[in-house]
Amino acid sequence: MKVYEYEGFPNPARVRMALAELGLMDQVEFISVDVTKGHHKKPEFVAKNPFPAVPVLELEDGTNIAECTAITEYLDNLNGGPSNLTGTSAKKRAIIHMMQKRAESALLDAVAAYFHHATPGLGPDVEDYQNEDWGLHQRKKAVKGMHYFDSVLKTQPFVAGNEYSMADITAYAGMLFADAAGIDTPQECTALNAWRKKVAERN
Repeated sequence: MKVYEYEGFPNPARVRMALAELGLMDQVEFISVDVTKGHHKKPEFVAKNPFPAVPVLELEDGTNIAECTAITEYLDNLNGGPSNLTGTSAKKRAIIHMMQKRAESALLDAVAAYFHHATPGLGPDVEDYQNEDWGLHQRKKAVKGMHYFDSVLKTQPFVAGNEYSMADITAYAGMLFADAAGIDTPQECTALNAWRKKVAERN
């Protein structure tokens, strides 16, 4: 398998965390796509993912799978899964997918919108449209999301319940992106901060 990515960016980090959790790192060849130089918009990459973004998982038969959730689902079922990462029962899978979506919408995507719209982002050669007001609104949404996940983590050890899952991976990537974008975690979010330390030790 090949993973097209840009190491250090939040969504590629999600796939790397899933691979590490599943013990599959040695089964993947990582290929760098420099999104800071717009390489993800070149025709040869758009042919792999017409919604040009990394990561993309390329299988041995030439199939290309984009979107972190889809990639994680595939990886989690390679060895007769699924595991706790995507859920081992109908109820667990539903809750994990629910919290995964919330982690994307309320945290990771909100931080991304702030970064791309209200900061220089990846620069004028890559950022073809910016709306600062929208970006600042999304910054507030991200902070609100941090408070939400703090309230969740006050009642359970992980984002989707008692077990570490891809919802934790997404929320953790969102927090790392917030750090890079200059969005501070509110000090009062003590449960969120404790969870971050626990997940960091896992990775």
